[in-house]
Amino acid sequence: MKRTVFNLIGIGLLLAGCTKDQPVQQPQSAQQLQAATSSTTPQLQTMATGTAAIDASTVQQTIQGFGGASILAWEADLTGTQRTEAFSPTSGIGLSILRVMVPSTGTGSFAAEKPTIDAAKSFGAKVVATAWNAPSSMMTGVHLNTSSYAAYASYLSSYNTAVGGVYAISPFNEPNYSGSGWMEATATEVANFVAAQGANCGAPIMAPEPFNMDQTFINSYLSNATAKTNTSFVCGHIYGKTPYNLGSIGKSVWMTEHYTNSGVSGDDWNNAMTAAKEIHDCMNSGWAAYVWWYIRRSYGPIDESSNITKLGYVMAQYARYVRPGYSKISCTANPSTGVYVTAYKSGTKLVVVIVNQNTATTYQAFSLSGITVTGFNRYYTNSTSSLASNSFSVTGSSFGINLTPSSVTTLVSM
Repeated sequence: MKRTVFNLIGIGLLLAGCTKDQPVQQPQSAQQLQAATSSTTPQLQTMATGTAAIDASTVQQTIQGFGGASILAWEADLTGTQRTEAFSPTSGIGLSILRVMVPSTGTGSFAAEKPTIDAAKSFGAKVVATAWNAPSSMMTGVHLNTSSYAAYASYLSSYNTAVGGVYAISPFNEPNYSGSGWMEATATEVANFVAAQGANCGAPIMAPEPFNMDQTFINSYLSNATAKTNTSFVCGHIYGKTPYNLGSIGKSVWMTEHYTNSGVSGDDWNNAMTAAKEIHDCMNSGWAAYVWWYIRRSYGPIDESSNITKLGYVMAQYARYVRPGYSKISCTANPSTGVYVTAYKSGTKLVVVIVNQNTATTYQAFSLSGITVTGFNRYYTNSTSSLASNSFSVTGSSFGINLTPSSVTTLVSM
C-alpha cells in the first residue's frame, strides 16, 4: 500500500460521508419469487447466448480463501462486533483470510495484534503477516543489510510465536515500489534472503509480494531454486494490473492486497460490481486467494459505523460459500455478454458464483457433468437486496435461471 496515497486519501475520507447498507430483502410475492428463480424465459429480458458448462471432473486450483487487512500501525483495531461481521460465515461476510502487519518497532509491540488474530482464527480464518520494514537497526536506509539476514529471520520468528502462529509470513511488502518509504529490494535480493533464511522465519513463506503483480519480478525471484523451495505461496498486489495466469510455476498464487476506488463509499453499487468482476478474474486466472485492503474503511467491506457495505455483501457472495479447501472446477467463464461464471466443489457440494453486469434480467443456461445436483439454494445481492435467498429444484444435467439485473448470484447445491 502506498503511504503517499494514504495521505491524500485521508483528507478526502474525513470529508466523505458513509451510508448504511440496505437490509436483506426477499421477493415480496410468489410471482416475484418465480421471476427470480424460474428456468423459463419471461418477457423484457436479455437472453444469454451460450451455456455455462460446468465440469466437476476437471479440478483446477485449491481455494485458500477471501479476506482483508487490519493494520494497527495506521488504523484502530477492529471491534468485537466488526470481527464477527468480518469473519463469521453465518452472520457476517465470512472472510477466511486476515492480513496483518509485522511491526518493525520491536517485540514489545507484537501482542497488540493478537485479539483480532485470535478472533479471526476462532471463525476458521487463516492469518497471514507481512513486514513493511525490518527494525531500523537491521537496515541501511530502505534496504535490509545482508549481515542482518539471520537477525531479521529470528525477529519474524519471534513475531510468529508471540501471536500464536500465522499461516504464512511475507518478509517484504511491494519491494519493487521505489520511493514508498518502506523496505525496497530487487527480486534477487528477496530471493537471497528467502534462500538463506526462509526456513528460519517461524512460518511458511509467502513472497515476493510485488506491486503490479509484476511477472518479471516474480519469475526472477522463482529462478532461485532454493528460494522457490523455501516458498509456500507466491503472492502480489494487482494495483494497475489485470489478473493473469502466471503459468505452471508449481505454487499456489495469492492476491494479497488491492482496493478498487477509495473515493467512493463501500455502498457504491457500481464499484461493488467492479470488485465482483475483479474477484471473478482472479479466480479465473488460477489464483487461490483474494485479499482486499482495509476491512474497515469508508470504501471497504465494513464502514466506520460497523455496517457491512454493498462491497462486503459482494465479497460474501464468494467468501461465505466458497470456503478454504474447496476446488475450483472447469466452467465456461463468460458464456454470454455481461455474464461471468466460476464454479467450485467440495466433495458432492457444488457452488456456482455468477456476476451479471447486464442492466436487464438475463436468462442463463447451465449444463452439469461429473456431479449430480437435485437443487440449489440461491443467494443474490444487487443494488437493493443483500444476500436475498430462495431455492429451486433441478432435474437432469441442465437447468436455467433468471439473473437479476446488475447482480451477483451464488448457487449452493442442496
